[in-house]
Amino acid sequence: MNSTIIKEIEAEQLKEKVDEFAVGDTVKVHARIKEGNRERIQVFEGTVIKRQGGSNRETFTVRKSSNGVGVEKTWPLHSPSVQKIEVVRRGKVRRAKLYYLRGRVGKRSKVKELVK
Repeated sequence: MNSTIIKEIEAEQLKEKVDEFAVGDTVKVHARIKEGNRERIQVFEGTVIKRQGGSNRETFTVRKSSNGVGVEKTWPLHSPSVQKIEVVRRGKVRRAKLYYLRGRVGKRSKVKELVK
């Protein structure tokens, strides 16, 4: 009985339309940020390293290099703070988690582009 109640609550929190993207893709995440009483949208562009979880608990992690320092951010997929996810380019990868990119710098940290 409790699980049905939980499922109903989780179904209400899901977004109707979720942007399609996969691990290895380069994406622009438009995130809503509150600073004091003002709200603005900040764009974070990088490579999707992982997607995990399911339903409304699903999260994704994006990694970028900023001034030679690797920066990773993790967002819930169905969060109201994530405005939209824009796919810049599709990546050709053969694994689900790209943790090996953490040890790479410069050109070596690039993912090949998927050509269809």
